[in-house]
Amino acid sequence: MISREPTIERLATARSLLLEPFGLDESHLAKALSAIKAHQVDDADLYFQYTRSEAWSLEEGIVKTGSFSIDQGVGVRAVAGEKTAFAYSDDISEASLMDAAVTVRAIAGAHQNRKAKVPTRKVAGIRSLYPSLDPMGTLNSFDKVQLLEKVEQLAKAKDPRIVQVMAGLASEYDVVMVARADGTLAADVRPLVRLSVTVIAEQKGRREVGSGGGGGRFGLAYFDDAMINSYVDDAVHAALTNLDARPAPAGVMTVVLGPGWPGVLLHEAIGHGLEGDFNRKGSSAFSGMIGKRVAAKGVTVLDDGTISDRRGSLNVDDEGCPSQRNVLIEDGILKGYIQDAMNARLMGVKPTGNGRRESYAHIPMPRMTNTYMLGGDKSAEEIVASLKKGLYATNFGGGQVDITSGKFVFSASEAYWVENGKIQYPVKGATLVGSGPECLKHVSMIGNDMRLDTGVGVCGKEGQSVPVGVGQPTLRIEGLTVGGTA
Repeated sequence: MISREPTIERLATARSLLLEPFGLDESHLAKALSAIKAHQVDDADLYFQYTRSEAWSLEEGIVKTGSFSIDQGVGVRAVAGEKTAFAYSDDISEASLMDAAVTVRAIAGAHQNRKAKVPTRKVAGIRSLYPSLDPMGTLNSFDKVQLLEKVEQLAKAKDPRIVQVMAGLASEYDVVMVARADGTLAADVRPLVRLSVTVIAEQKGRREVGSGGGGGRFGLAYFDDAMINSYVDDAVHAALTNLDARPAPAGVMTVVLGPGWPGVLLHEAIGHGLEGDFNRKGSSAFSGMIGKRVAAKGVTVLDDGTISDRRGSLNVDDEGCPSQRNVLIEDGILKGYIQDAMNARLMGVKPTGNGRRESYAHIPMPRMTNTYMLGGDKSAEEIVASLKKGLYATNFGGGQVDITSGKFVFSASEAYWVENGKIQYPVKGATLVGSGPECLKHVSMIGNDMRLDTGVGVCGKEGQSVPVGVGQPTLRIEGLTVGGTA
């Protein structure tokens, strides 16, 4: 069997789902873009999307919910300066496409009409970071239910104190096509799966919750017995640990953060502040700081959309630009921001492959992909042993950040009190309060155990949600404020 090059294969898939069933071809896309460009615009694009998704949930031994949905449509955008005109429709047809094109070109109504030039057609470059498969078809319905039942059985068998188990399985098949005013034509086929488990443990009338799970851009076969067992272990361990947790102390102290998911603090406290739109407008604490020291020596932060099979990875972003491995902070020095096409143009730099949107019904903006800090040269054991008195936080729940000031508040869902280098007992109710830029400057030890999260991250910005990844090594940070209950 002769296979086609991945980029051509994805374009063929996109045409078969998004153009051909509606009597469209690339000449119709060119016609719509020409209609927009009849007025002076800096950029324009058409974004077609077909999404099929499925979700199952099990609770108390039975499947409580099951859902299946198909959504499709097209978003049409024109950009002039800082102004954006946008229209979208769930009706993919030549009439709807032209109506939207004529509507959005009104943004440039104050500019002179011009004769549109026919751009040279450019197909996005070769890349294949994940398989172009439909993950829903990789297991039948009976096996999906059995998988969830296995999660419940494993969790209850771990410890008699586990009194309730909730498990969920989600799959998504997302096909997108982007046609740009500059002649770029790109397509992507994006599988996405996630398995989640939540348990409730009870002891002497006290109840605590623990969770685990993961996923990425692959089929459901990824969730083999070993992977399922690791997720269940994480959830059960968290719940049982918190049964013995004492009230967290409060005050300014040294904090050690564990590897992996605690990188969500890095994502929120620093990552959002490095997005191009906030820096172009001067509203980020990192505005105007390129080339300056913003973190301790040894701190290197990347946003990388090119890691195979990762939840936050993309062959191309939602503007048709290839994703990149972007070094944001190198050895403590700020090197750059993450950019979509519009903010990059206005700031006089190149896009970084970070133009992302929730769906065809949303405009793109600079968003993170997989954001993480590189490892150092210390072992996790050495870092914890160095702690005379302080907090060791290994998992986090929710948090929030003020982009302008960089101040953040984060809740630790699993944490321990350490004295003289020894873990004393688990604590509950610990909240970390600080400033992202200041926090980076007080990193005093960096572990050699950099780890990415298991594949559960969802990032929200201006009402839009997109899948992301986070990661970091074990870190020691001086002088963080801990809000506790003790």
